[in-house]
Amino acid sequence: MASRLLSRSRQLYASQVVLPHESAIPARYFSAKSEPELKGDAMLKNIFLDVKKKFETAMGILRKEKITIAPEDPAAVAQYAKVMKTVREKTDLWTESQTIKHAIESETKDIPDARGYLLKLQDMRIKQGLKDELGAEAMMMDALEKIEKELKKPLMRNDKKNMASLMAEFDKINQKLGVRREDLPKYEEQLELKIAKAQLEELKKEAEEAMDTQKKRYLRE
Repeated sequence: MASRLLSRSRQLYASQVVLPHESAIPARYFSAKSEPELKGDAMLKNIFLDVKKKFETAMGILRKEKITIAPEDPAAVAQYAKVMKTVREKTDLWTESQTIKHAIESETKDIPDARGYLLKLQDMRIKQGLKDELGAEAMMMDALEKIEKELKKPLMRNDKKNMASLMAEFDKINQKLGVRREDLPKYEEQLELKIAKAQLEELKKEAEEAMDTQKKRYLRE
């Protein structure tokens, strides 16, 4: 089970390993005795050793900690979230919110319009298994509709003036929902718990499927 738990951390770390442009060397250069090869090999070796060290650190933590796969139990969810937080801190990985922020920036950087941006955020939220419990997305879309109705055309993200107007509308929505910037740490903690619960549900499903497969195999024998 530790390896399955660790896969979450490894995925987070993998998303952070960004090779500099100068490392994008054609494969043939790695077989030649040249200076670029030495630099490339040294860099790849350092990355490998770093990943290996983080992997071993995380495995050590997961072997020691007690994790109960019970997504329906708030205490079990909180304990799992605590363990994964420890793994991230000890291995210098991003938090879930930092990972999501990076993913948003990567996935939306080429989207020119505000509507496409909001729809992409909605799609990413759904894929993360998160619910829009406050109904904020619908309100944000209504705010966008209001701006675009006045413009009589789609709102582009490089339209600073009208994007500022949209942000002002979003601020009103936040006030209406009682969302305050100073409460961001609390929201992040809540997000961590929601994601922890979703991951435990996935682990429980995998465990049940594995047990069912093993049972069927035993009956056949």
